[in-house]
Parts: sequence; structure tokens; C-alpha cells
Amino acid sequence: MAAESQMPARDALALYALFERAGIKVWIDGGWAVDALLGKPTRGHSDLDIAVEARLLDQLRSALALEGYRPVPREDTRPWNFALGNDAGREIDVHAFTFDSHGDGVYGPPENGEYYRASALTGEGVIDNQPVRCIAAAWLVRFHTGYRPKAKDFQDVRALCARFGIDVPEEYQGAPPAA
Repeated sequence: MAAESQMPARDALALYALFERAGIKVWIDGGWAVDALLGKPTRGHSDLDIAVEARLLDQLRSALALEGYRPVPREDTRPWNFALGNDAGREIDVHAFTFDSHGDGVYGPPENGEYYRASALTGEGVIDNQPVRCIAAAWLVRFHTGYRPKAKDFQDVRALCARFGIDVPEEYQGAPPAA
């Protein structure tokens, strides 16, 4: 499995369609969510990030296994965040959550305080003219804070802020790091 391979739009959409047919509701996250919200491709993507309810993980793994996907070893693998890949170099970065009584998605152990808030799960975008559910723009910007951003993060955050009238976070107001 080649981690540096690119995930073309047709493959991202094929995976989204596979999940829809299997009754697995997912929200596109990460770089593909940025492009979906902007309605156009802005850069290449090495994987497809998705957010999904933890109760659907066995169903998700089974559907993907039929397509040749299997676990990809990573140092940051956790039960609620892991990667699956195939021999063609396609990878899916899975972010699993459990809905709480307020409709927020608890991401990982509750004591960590990490969530996909209900309002984060309201994004709607398009990939190659195909409507997709995705993480809402303001939340994608928030999810890009709290760590040292890369050049691609600067591009994504600034594009979302400009398109949706979101204040640019402090860590994105300077010059981006050299690539």
C-alpha cells in the first residue's frame, strides 16, 4: 500500500457511493471536505478522511474488505481513528464517534473532550458535481488549529475563511511554512 498515492475524485466518490449503498452514513472530512465545500478541487489528496458513527464500523470494515481494503499500520492508530487501504494505494482515514444525548458526536473516550459537534455534521458540498455530506466549514477551520500547520493547512484554512467569511485563526495569519 502506497501512502503517497493520490486519491482522485472518482475514487473518493466511488467510496462515498459504496457507503451510501451499504447504508453507512459518512461525512467527508479533511482535504476532500475542503474541496467539497469550495465546490472545486484545490490540491491533490493522498486519502479520503471520513467521520462515521462507531456503531457502523463493523459494517464499514466488511464493505471495504470486499473492495480489498485492510488495516494500514500507523503509529497513531486508535480504535476511533485508523486507516484502511488497498493494494492500489488508496487509503481511507476513519474517524469514529458515538452520538451523545445532545446529538454531538463523542470522538474517542469522553474524558478526552473531543467532539464532532452536531453543528459540525451539517456541511454540504460537491465533488465533481455530486452532492456529499461533509464537515461544516467553520468546524474544518477549528479542526485545523492547535497544532503546527503545514503549507497545505494554510491553503485550506485561508480558502475556507475567505469563502465563508470566517475569521482567520491567529496561527494562519503569518506566512506559511516553506514546503
